[in-house]
Amino acid sequence: MLTTLKNAFKIKEIRSKLLFTLAMLVVIRIGSQLPTPGVNRELFAQWFQDHTSGAFSFFDAITGGSFTSMAILALGINPYITSSIIMQLLTIAIPKLEEMQRDGEDGRKKIVAITRYVTVILALVQATAMAVGFGRQGYLVEFNALSVITAVAALTAGSAFLMWVGERITEKGIGNGISIVLVINIISRLPEDLSNLFDMFVFGKPYATAILAALIIFAIILAMVVMVVILDSAIRKIPVQYAKKVQGRKMVGGQTSNIPLKVNTSGVIPVIFAQSIMQLPILVCSFLNYQGTGVWGEILKGLSSDNWCRVSQPIYSIGLLVYIVLIVFFAYFYTSITFNPLMIADNMKKQGGFIPGIRPGKPTSDYLNKALNYIIFIGAIGLTIVSVIPFIFNGVFGANVSFGGTSLIIIVGVVLESVKQIESQMLVRNYKGFLED
Repeated sequence: MLTTLKNAFKIKEIRSKLLFTLAMLVVIRIGSQLPTPGVNRELFAQWFQDHTSGAFSFFDAITGGSFTSMAILALGINPYITSSIIMQLLTIAIPKLEEMQRDGEDGRKKIVAITRYVTVILALVQATAMAVGFGRQGYLVEFNALSVITAVAALTAGSAFLMWVGERITEKGIGNGISIVLVINIISRLPEDLSNLFDMFVFGKPYATAILAALIIFAIILAMVVMVVILDSAIRKIPVQYAKKVQGRKMVGGQTSNIPLKVNTSGVIPVIFAQSIMQLPILVCSFLNYQGTGVWGEILKGLSSDNWCRVSQPIYSIGLLVYIVLIVFFAYFYTSITFNPLMIADNMKKQGGFIPGIRPGKPTSDYLNKALNYIIFIGAIGLTIVSVIPFIFNGVFGANVSFGGTSLIIIVGVVLESVKQIESQMLVRNYKGFLED
């Protein structure tokens, strides 16, 4: 990877893209420090400490600490991610959007434009809920219409600005801009989290204990990274044979290809969906300053990842079981709406392709469906393991950190994808150089 980056900097075009991406990331980090007008940041920081939970810790991690300091980028890129997921789901449900998607580049531009509008609307709704909710609790310097409108405008503009920066990185930089923005926010929190881990388990301990604890911490992180790399790159290749046919006086076709099915077909989406559903009630109750009593209070504790895997309170780990079930469910659900075995089987049949030993048409579709179900299950189990390991250590040892399996999946996936893009651009340039010579 380091060799790839070193070689990339020798090429002017790629170097310009890398420097542009770096400049945009610096701008994002500066924006993460600019305060939202009218917010009492000291009171809000104290509120955040009092309400530290899995929901807010992860939310703060993916906003790069902007949420803790209530900066203008406090909403982060979340409205855009939510908007993209909504549009993906609606494309399956609404024929008009499905038709746009099939229209090629023009249709894609229309869907992107709609996604932007939906992003702004979602950001406006979230910003209004935050401004009003926090304003009622006294976290605005003055709770009046002007201060609420100012805060809403700043937070909405911040989210729209991040969306714009992400699109510019995609256009003029390296990698998927939105993913890059998300990753730099998560990475910015890692030093603080590692510092907290070392303060808790290493510093101030006897030498032997400190060395052993440090080795265990690095071993766990390394093992999770390796597992994520394997999970992200593992594929099953379904062989496809194309029949020979006569065109004029020549015999064409007969080549062999394959359909690559990724083990982790849905990426990190199932984990994000599961976390969103589990943490939504906690977020709403926190904004409304509702603590919860009786049965409802116990349910809220069960939904919070802070209470999972605690030896003293095992009953709350039922929430972890619900979380695992949701990950597996959304892994199947999301793959089912993004991967259509019947359409692939029909396209193969039209092009004269077939899977050896499987008849074209519905038998091919059934075969792909069966293979996909096995693959999805393996991928979902892998996602579950990576996501659950941090919760186990948080619950058993009290190692409360904002990053976890979800963050690692996002970081590793984006880094690998960006490196692949750099390598492909270098390869294309070499081909161009060869042709020019």
